[in-house]
Amino acid sequence: VQLQASGGGLVQAGGSLRLFCAASGSIISSSTMGWYRQAPGKQRELVASVTSGGTANYADSVEGRFTIGRDASRNTVTLQMDSLKPEDTAVYYCNLKNARWSSQRYNYWGQGTLVTVSS
Repeated sequence: VQLQASGGGLVQAGGSLRLFCAASGSIISSSTMGWYRQAPGKQRELVASVTSGGTANYADSVEGRFTIGRDASRNTVTLQMDSLKPEDTAVYYCNLKNARWSSQRYNYWGQGTLVTVSS
């Protein structure tokens, strides 16, 4: 499985960016897809995820500002980021992993895309 992410860049505070990730390979349809981020000197953290059934989960820090979307037929996931803040600056990683209830265990990462929000 390969994940190709794109869409990062430099934006002013209050602006918007849209991240895109396409998964390819032998993908199990029940997989959960999502986005994580890692800021300098900090641990990687979950930003948002979406199950195969469309249930979305957001970090408290982005709730109401970010929207995750998924096209199951094309194995793609997007992250619409609005009202960006300087503290959203990080490398964003696309992720594909097994559903919580699945007996199969896997966890794939994309290459990361840098989002920089200037104040």
